[in-house]
Amino acid sequence: MAKLHILVFPYPAQGHLLPLLDLTHRLALADITITIVITPKNLRILNPLLSSHPNTIQTLVLPFPPHPKIPAAAENIRDVGNTGNYPFINALSKLQPQIIHWFTTHPNPPAALLFDFFLGWTHQLASQLTIPRVAFYPSGAFFSTIFTRCWHNSNGLASNSKIHFHGIPGSPSFKRDHLPSVFLRYRESDPDAEFVKESFLSNHAAWACVFNTFSALEGPYLDHIRAELGHARVFAVGPLSSNRLENPGRGSEVLTWLDAFEEEGSVLYVCFGSQKLLNKKQMESLALGLERSQTRFVWVVKTPSTKEQMEEGYGLVPDGFVGRVSGRGLVVTGWAPQVAILSHRVVGGFVSHCGWNSVTEAMVSGVAILAWPMEADQFLNARLLVEERGVAAWVCEGANSVPNPDELGRVVKRVMYGESPEKRRAKLMREEGVRAVSEGGDSSMQVDQLVEALLQLRLNKHDENKFSAYTQSSKTFGELL
Repeated sequence: MAKLHILVFPYPAQGHLLPLLDLTHRLALADITITIVITPKNLRILNPLLSSHPNTIQTLVLPFPPHPKIPAAAENIRDVGNTGNYPFINALSKLQPQIIHWFTTHPNPPAALLFDFFLGWTHQLASQLTIPRVAFYPSGAFFSTIFTRCWHNSNGLASNSKIHFHGIPGSPSFKRDHLPSVFLRYRESDPDAEFVKESFLSNHAAWACVFNTFSALEGPYLDHIRAELGHARVFAVGPLSSNRLENPGRGSEVLTWLDAFEEEGSVLYVCFGSQKLLNKKQMESLALGLERSQTRFVWVVKTPSTKEQMEEGYGLVPDGFVGRVSGRGLVVTGWAPQVAILSHRVVGGFVSHCGWNSVTEAMVSGVAILAWPMEADQFLNARLLVEERGVAAWVCEGANSVPNPDELGRVVKRVMYGESPEKRRAKLMREEGVRAVSEGGDSSMQVDQLVEALLQLRLNKHDENKFSAYTQSSKTFGELL
């Protein structure tokens, strides 16, 4: 019998790609043959993975389909920003005919499709190929629960007052502006938007779901999702790590600087991900707050990419700041080895936008978060961390908000001084996260269960009637086995 072969279809955004590639690595270790759908300019991101599994992982490189709202050279969301998600989702759906042709001519076609949840339209693709789908969520279960409810009530969430989500554990409520930005961009009757809505709604029909989270962090929401779906094929396999994709040679000067300090947990790390560029007022207030906090810090500053941004002071460190904080503060421009920094013994806090990859990296490092959510899933993530898990504190909220430097300095000083409640809880969460991914831990065992479920598909692949029934029925594939 031929080895199990699965098709992996990632979404071309850094926060989506990296955790899915880590999961792909784990599946490859289980001796599963894998083909990854990728476009040419994203291929280099796969290089570490391909070199680690030259005989197990192959690529299906397809040209990025054109779209009137996507620049000709763009193939990754970082090239266009989060406003590009709607056209990207629509454009990638045009790859279906090429994938079907490849599938039908393959000597050992895939038995399942593992896809990023931004590509829910693959329901059409999998139906034509008569294979089950596994939805991968690089984000958390709490976010997914709220996000799914939003799409099911897209026309009833117009109020700007607080929106309550009854029936979800804790009955959370949010300002409308704090809901996921992909949902907020939906406009009824716009063709691209309607396609995106249907795409996300199609995720409920996936045979299984995989989340980059762990039970100690999001147990109640994972149980809620299992109850909503009516089956147990909801796998929590995190925290997945992008550590293998960091170049240990880059950023070594930062780690050398950290090595000079002795007090554990005394340094604050400040970074807002790969996309967010702070404006002039935000830069000035953040700099002043860090200065007044009297706390050691590493501040990673994203540099402007256009002449207009430079002229308007985006990403500009205030004059004289570096000199005033010399010895206790380090400003890094561009890229920094985030995983290595967070896991350094002297780092105890993290001013973050609360993107989910940053959240999980902080949790597995035992680092408290000072939350400044701005868009996407970040307001939901911040609420989970601050109000439910107690591993974070608020410092600001909103993409265009300017923090009060005195208040920011006070919060930083309180959280970073000694063993604050947030630090203690973060260390306990680290123990849970490390235990989850260790041998015999919850997440490790759920990876094994996912592999076992996928291998079972190979055993049933010969029975085409079951696959036909799966694609023609509202029931999930597992219920037909």
